[in-house]
Amino acid sequence: MRAKSANGSVPAYQKIQVAIRKRIESGDLRPGDVVSSERELARIHQVSLMTARHALDSLQREGVVERRRGVGTFVAAHKIQFNKLMGYMELMTSRGLSARSKVVYSGVRDDEYGIAARLSLPSTCPLIKIERVRLVADEPFSLEACFLSAKEFAGLVQVPLERSSLFATLKNEYGVELAYADEEIDAVPADVRSARLLAVPHGNPLLRISQLFYTTKGQAVMYCLGLYLHGRHLLANRRFR
Repeated sequence: MRAKSANGSVPAYQKIQVAIRKRIESGDLRPGDVVSSERELARIHQVSLMTARHALDSLQREGVVERRRGVGTFVAAHKIQFNKLMGYMELMTSRGLSARSKVVYSGVRDDEYGIAARLSLPSTCPLIKIERVRLVADEPFSLEACFLSAKEFAGLVQVPLERSSLFATLKNEYGVELAYADEEIDAVPADVRSARLLAVPHGNPLLRISQLFYTTKGQAVMYCLGLYLHGRHLLANRRFR
């Protein structure tokens, strides 16, 4: 949950962070561009110099900006990393962005032999497949498909996942807590279906991230394949123990 001030409003330093992130995500600020100084931010947002400094320091810790002593603050190069595994909703909320998911497929498949093998399951083992389009401010951001054992997670297809976290559901309903993920990253062109769901031209370049999630006990429990739009809230989870 995001911290709030005593009167219930969003703290001033977080408003500054949201404003800077939006400029970066819209392309108004690009990697290497100069970010407004503490003094300029304090003037623009009518806050103290300390509040502006806190906002920039926090963004630097997150890897969003780089601060060079005696030179200034600059937009950092894109990094695909976070300090811990987080659900999509939790992650977007922490960035001050409104988010939701649209389930485009939820069912049981018995023909995902390669994915079953990744999960150390028999090739004929039925798998639950949950495929969702992720949206930020009602704009498509990614298309993600997650696969889990249908025997171990029976009933998961009935869970409403449009506005709830799959991570939280696994923990609260099944007692499964995810600890880290191994991932592979490459780029692919959008096929006809993914282009339609993500509202981009056929052949548009997408970042493809496959992740094999492990529990705190070291058991492979979920495989996810995501297609992400370049330059639009680009993020993913990294391996974390």
